[in-house]
Amino acid sequence: MNFRLVLGVFLLVGGVTQTTAAPAIPAASTPAASTDPLHRDSPRSAVFAFLQACHARNYESAARYIDLRNAPQDQRIKSGPQLAQQLEQILDRDVRFDVASLSGGAEGGPSDSTPPKRERLDTFQLNGKPVELDLEHVSLRSGLWVWLFAPDSVKLIPQLAKLTSNSPIERHLPEPLVDWKLMDTAVWRWIALVLLALILGPLSRLVVWPALLLAETIARRVAPRMDKSALQPFVGPFRLLLCITVFRAGLEAIDLSALLRLYVGRILALLFFFGIARLAMATVDVFIRRVRARLESRHQSFSYSAMPLASRVLKITIVLLAVAAVLSAWGYNTTTILAGLGVGGLAIALAAQKTVENLFGGVAVITDRPVTVGDFCRFGNQVGTVEDVGLRSTRIRTLDRTLVTIPNAEFSTMILENFSKRDKTWFHITLNLRRDALPGQVRNVLESVTRLLKQHSKAQTGPVPVRFVGVGTYSLDVEVFAYIMTADGDEFLQIQQELLLRILDAIQAAGTALAVPTQAYLPLGGGALPQGDSAPAPELALANR
Repeated sequence: MNFRLVLGVFLLVGGVTQTTAAPAIPAASTPAASTDPLHRDSPRSAVFAFLQACHARNYESAARYIDLRNAPQDQRIKSGPQLAQQLEQILDRDVRFDVASLSGGAEGGPSDSTPPKRERLDTFQLNGKPVELDLEHVSLRSGLWVWLFAPDSVKLIPQLAKLTSNSPIERHLPEPLVDWKLMDTAVWRWIALVLLALILGPLSRLVVWPALLLAETIARRVAPRMDKSALQPFVGPFRLLLCITVFRAGLEAIDLSALLRLYVGRILALLFFFGIARLAMATVDVFIRRVRARLESRHQSFSYSAMPLASRVLKITIVLLAVAAVLSAWGYNTTTILAGLGVGGLAIALAAQKTVENLFGGVAVITDRPVTVGDFCRFGNQVGTVEDVGLRSTRIRTLDRTLVTIPNAEFSTMILENFSKRDKTWFHITLNLRRDALPGQVRNVLESVTRLLKQHSKAQTGPVPVRFVGVGTYSLDVEVFAYIMTADGDEFLQIQQELLLRILDAIQAAGTALAVPTQAYLPLGGGALPQGDSAPAPELALANR
């Protein structure tokens, strides 16, 4: 009895424990939606993949981009490829259709003219009424959201296909030129495309040169001193932009397939922004040249240093803007690219640390202006003339006529002595008079040299320009301290030469001379100096003391 009671209590507790402690079995979760293998994730990718399948003549695969879920299975298999072929014809023949204009986002582009989860593909006139060809964001049985051609638009495909007919030109062309196709574009259209490109070169030359003559006439009236060659850099960009404009207009008549039109449109966008960039760079060159010409008379050194650096910075900015514009025209999200560049820019900056240091060093040299192009300076243990201050380095021509290139990060931290910036030149010498000079002779030298400096028109002296500073081992030392009022090195050398000669005349007139080191005669074999006679013996040699 007791055993049965204990067993019943144990089973009851065990059951309660299992009921309360055992974790609940989670419900089967729906697997995460994966990327669609047919690239129907966005309106742009869906239409692009549909056209690729059509151009590959794989209309069975192209039919999977059309929403035929409500149609019977047998009708789907039969009419699907035919509808895909007709839709391809509609999109290829409509010159207004552009794949790049469709949204590249998974949710489509926001628009007030279309309902939610729909994307407007194209608009047509059918029996005098506007009809729309749309894409719709639908969910498949697997839970995957894809973009398909909407069912109401699919019903319009047969009627819209009747509106598109062959070009009237094809009726007069041989059958091979019409039937043979490359990228779903007839051969005769390819030939017309090549001929249009070849004609545009001579045609643009015929149009640009009269326009250039007209621009020169206007420029002479606005700026009479403007050189004729200033307009030459604009000729190339204008010819390119003119060719692109005419070529794009010709594409409307040639009527390429949608996929080929996309590729040609991207090439034209690249060439267009390249022409705009070249035009902007030519404008920068003309502007910098005119500013430099105006600054040369008053700020020559600044114009030769800052203007080239400003030109390079502006041109780099123009190139970066052109690249961003091309990527945007190709349908890429430039915001995402710029965000990626911001993250990658940190890694690039760390990898190119020295280059960034040199760049900021060049900016520091230009803004602080310790030296400018044309200045003669001392840097480290060398001297030379600055020839160029670039973004990365500074080039200096030394006295040996060699070219020294110094990174700007290092050059901006050097102790620079700029000889070209001095306003006057220091004249500083020490006269070593003989030890046997009398005090009166020293006074005569001091008075004569002082009078000489004070009377010279180019000399600037203080209260005591000439002073007796000490008694040396073998001389009486007289210091001469003055400034020559010239910054021209050649003129200073000429004045210094004149003053030195006249100082020598003053020393001679005072009855003394400059000292030389004392000398003694020693025996050839060594030993003590000879006693008595002061005259050296023939066998003695001269030795400096």
